[in-house]
Amino acid sequence: METSTRTLLFAAELVEENGTYTLLVEDVRTGSVETTPVPKAMVDRLPTFLSALAAKLNPPAPRRRW
Repeated sequence: METSTRTLLFAAELVEENGTYTLLVEDVRTGSVETTPVPKAMVDRLPTFLSALAAKLNPPAPRRRW
């Protein structure tokens, strides 16, 4: 039986403070953190972006013809 180990490499948080949004990304291995402001319009569209990314990274298997 094969076992696998999951290792967290990066952690991301989207923080809202007084109507301002900030994305924080931590490199868990080095402990470094990068931040960038994010416009509300991008925050509102985040689910769409994540769905598009997931579709790009995990395309559906081709359908077989009989």
